[in-house]
Amino acid sequence: MSKNPGGRKKPNPLAGVQRGDRNRNLAIQVGVAAVIIGLIAVIGVSIAMKKKEKDDPGPTPSIAAATAANGVTGTITDNGSIRIGKPEAKTTVRVVADLQCPACQAFEAQYKDLLERNVADGKIAVEYNIISFLDRASGTEYSTRAANASYCVAETDPSKYQAWLGAMFAGQPPEGTGGLTDEQIIAISKQVGYGDEITACVTDKKYAKYIKRMTERAFDEGVQSTPTVFVNGQQTNPAQLEQAIAGAAGQ
Repeated sequence: MSKNPGGRKKPNPLAGVQRGDRNRNLAIQVGVAAVIIGLIAVIGVSIAMKKKEKDDPGPTPSIAAATAANGVTGTITDNGSIRIGKPEAKTTVRVVADLQCPACQAFEAQYKDLLERNVADGKIAVEYNIISFLDRASGTEYSTRAANASYCVAETDPSKYQAWLGAMFAGQPPEGTGGLTDEQIIAISKQVGYGDEITACVTDKKYAKYIKRMTERAFDEGVQSTPTVFVNGQQTNPAQLEQAIAGAAGQ
């Protein structure tokens, strides 16, 4: 048998291949570890952002204490309703509505004059609880944008709010379309007497987070559809609103 001169072992022809495999495996492991660390970082940032968003409720709308020439005032209630009426009004009508809701549009068309007349006479105060559960019907979050504008105009001048609401329902876009643009909402607002002071509030969706909370609160309360109407806290069939108001006045 022949021996290697000097007693040295013959070089292993597979050693280089094995070292290459080990290097490749190490590189793969390092790469996988880097990807995992990156994913963990991204997930951590996402969780932190969601927590920050949850912890940040956004601004709460308010209406400055002011009285219109006819004595009508405006306030924001605990459930997010925009209360329009005279301080002495003994009957409260709460209307839970979505500005994208066709049934709400029909309700407004039928009862707009009744509500405005009774508010002006001091017989009732109306709490307009505008929520946003029909964002899916527009694709542009129109319900949220319109509800946001509702607060923008109410806090600017509540005396024009009922006129604004009527104009918005009159211009309500069909479900399944993109909804009114911010520019169209601002144009409608200007038609009833609001000015440029509402523009930033509308385009920035200043109260979007607040609206989401108040919408969830309405559903937690048991509201299942719009319009839902209450007279002095008692749910009322919208078709019987006039009778309910008369009955409440006689109590």
